[in-house]
Amino acid sequence: MIRDILIHPDPRLKKPCEPVAEVTAELAQLAADMLETMYDAPGVGLAAPQVGVMKRILVMDCIKEGPPEPMVLINPSVVWASEDLSSYEEGCLSIPDQYAEVKRPAQVKVRWTGLDGAEQERQFEGLWATCVQHEIDHLDGKLFIDYLGPLKRQMITRKMEKLKREMARG
Repeated sequence: MIRDILIHPDPRLKKPCEPVAEVTAELAQLAADMLETMYDAPGVGLAAPQVGVMKRILVMDCIKEGPPEPMVLINPSVVWASEDLSSYEEGCLSIPDQYAEVKRPAQVKVRWTGLDGAEQERQFEGLWATCVQHEIDHLDGKLFIDYLGPLKRQMITRKMEKLKREMARG
């Protein structure tokens, strides 16, 4: 099921999420819905708070060409980050059509629980590293525009407020 994606500003996008206590059938359904929503948008990552669920779960797939590689990360945490930074023009499904350069560690090692309940760990680089850090930020109540200067951030927020008013009018 494709879920509605919250648009910034929304107070739920600024709140840290609760850890997932156990992997359930409902959680597996949420992950499936989130992947369907992400692919439909289309995007490369989606965090649960973006669909109004305040749990520490994210989905991502950074494969542009070739067979998809959907990933579901429950309670993810960065356990190591490289000193090398990379700059990437980031966007966000909760901030449509707005992009800005964000500097983040070029490589990160992330530990999480999979849908099978097993703990996993993997090192990410390139777009995968940017994406997983962006989505973990969502779980901590942080948006990519929080890395920008106040003027640029305010300008984007005003555009989103206008977009929400237009959407409300239908």
